[in-house]
Amino acid sequence: MLQTLGHRTLGAVAELGDFALFTSRSFSAAVGAPRLGRRIVRAVYEQGVRCLPVVLIVGAFTGLVLGLQGYYVLARFGSEGLLGTLVSLTLTRELAPVLAALMVVGQAGSAIAAEIGIQRNSEQIDALETMGVDPRRYLVSPRLLVAVVVYPMHAAFFTLIGLVGGYLSGSVLLSLEGGIYWSSVMRAVGPEDVRECFIKAVVFGIVTMAICCHNGFNAHRRPGLTGARAVSASTTRAVVLSSIAVLATDYLITSALV
Repeated sequence: MLQTLGHRTLGAVAELGDFALFTSRSFSAAVGAPRLGRRIVRAVYEQGVRCLPVVLIVGAFTGLVLGLQGYYVLARFGSEGLLGTLVSLTLTRELAPVLAALMVVGQAGSAIAAEIGIQRNSEQIDALETMGVDPRRYLVSPRLLVAVVVYPMHAAFFTLIGLVGGYLSGSVLLSLEGGIYWSSVMRAVGPEDVRECFIKAVVFGIVTMAICCHNGFNAHRRPGLTGARAVSASTTRAVVLSSIAVLATDYLITSALV
């Protein structure tokens, strides 16, 4: 029993070290890399354009729910005028970066992990290495660089559409004055709140894209699995680990910045 526990612990530490080396080498490979423009444009489309509709839809309904539930909770204490404060701070500091990252992982991250896994399975990555091309620079680096920019943009769009959703719930559907709602939003949100939102979004982007790329890149290492089953297992594992990493890093960042 102790031997099994020790073996699994060492395996987890080794995998964590391999992930850290993979991420650092992917970033360093982007320095001075030629002809990354087309790959960056494709990564912007994958992580940005394709994911924007689902981010906006989830953001709108999140704001609607926050406005509805927040109004009834605050009404018990006669503090309906603080609805804008509740919605804006909840979205900016927590829900926008977290939920936007989870939506991008579900749509773009899973597709990227599966694509890289298929390329590993079909020996395309081996062919790149044979030709002297660093597969990390070609497949991973553009996606990591784009994630640093795209994730904060998704968080910003999520926050804006969520604030509109809170306004629709509190002022259009219920009886709160629109001016009171927006004035409380303006008073509540400060530069430190926006900074925390963007810091979380950048960290989430790096961590989740690195996890998805790493699992796809090492799909051939899944024990007892080969071919399509290895790609499927790697994709599922990438999404699960990325989701857990978002929540874990969210707690760590919040603890450090509070």
